[in-house]
Amino acid sequence: MPDTPTALDMKPLSTGAHPYPRPDSPPVLAPGAAENTLNVWLVPRFSMLTLFCLLEPLRVANRFGRDLFAWRLLSADGEAVVASNGVRIDVDGRLDQLMTGEPRQAPEAVCEQTSASMARMRLMVVSSYEPEASVDSESRAVLRWLAAHGAWLGGLDTAPFILARAGVLAGHPVALHWESVPAFQQEFPELDVSSAPYEWQGERLTGSGGAASIDMMLAWIERLYGPSLADAVGRQIMHQRTAVNVESPTPRDSSLPRSVVRALAVMEANLAQALPIPVVCRLAGQSQRQLTRLFVAQFGETPKQCYLGMRLDHAQRVLADSRVSVSQAAFATGFTHLAHFSRAYQQRFGEAPSVTARRGLAAE
Repeated sequence: MPDTPTALDMKPLSTGAHPYPRPDSPPVLAPGAAENTLNVWLVPRFSMLTLFCLLEPLRVANRFGRDLFAWRLLSADGEAVVASNGVRIDVDGRLDQLMTGEPRQAPEAVCEQTSASMARMRLMVVSSYEPEASVDSESRAVLRWLAAHGAWLGGLDTAPFILARAGVLAGHPVALHWESVPAFQQEFPELDVSSAPYEWQGERLTGSGGAASIDMMLAWIERLYGPSLADAVGRQIMHQRTAVNVESPTPRDSSLPRSVVRALAVMEANLAQALPIPVVCRLAGQSQRQLTRLFVAQFGETPKQCYLGMRLDHAQRVLADSRVSVSQAAFATGFTHLAHFSRAYQQRFGEAPSVTARRGLAAE
């Protein structure tokens, strides 16, 4: 599965929250200003539809209270790229700058980066017609270098040809545009081609591109921040989700009232700093009295109780899957008093948070 940031990586919503959904200002966040950055390598004659479907769900997700996603457009030479529809797109840098952020160097001359920074590196390759016509050996070397250092690599439409030629898809199922399947199978018979619209295994993500990219990005949003945020983004862009290869930790009934979906999305996107329930209600566009009635009817809990449970569940995952201390886990899920956190945790899980932390360390 792709890397999932802990609550320690999350930034709290500012106290001056906008009414839901917040205005699109700024419409594009600078890399580093968001919790997750997606690097996108545009190959000449790429599909504009695929690019839009890739980025729009991420832009809309940012409207739910925090700066969750940013993206950086790249080309092999740092120059603008012309899409298959003739539109010229400016980019933010060169592909090889992902290795160092500095001017071009040979891969063997590149200094080692930390494993933590590379584990969070994400590159999506977007191509369409003649995918390998403009891809040289140096660009393939960059892909191999990124793969060797643990980066997350993806390819859409015909981009799996580029990844396969670079030798970074071995052992992973591959999804690509249906028109390209026969040629791909002939050239790479050792790779397993899937009929699914996208395949996500470990640090490799491939897909057929086009509108299927929306579902793929909603799946990423769900893995990072929960199903309610993904469902709310889908509603906002008028898209009916088709779940593929997604392990939903907390599946939601699609018939939930919209204000409940919005409230759950706001809660799941703001686990690191607990928002006051009146703020959650305002962002969800519902009065506190009415939202409480809806939550009790749907879940048997008030919004406050549900929000507390989400934070405690997240704290449990953090303690079980990382080396953070109990106090760090408490702070990262919005608890300012350790004693309050410990009591609530004990009541919910029947054990002290320190016990969970020790068991997680023993499992390593």
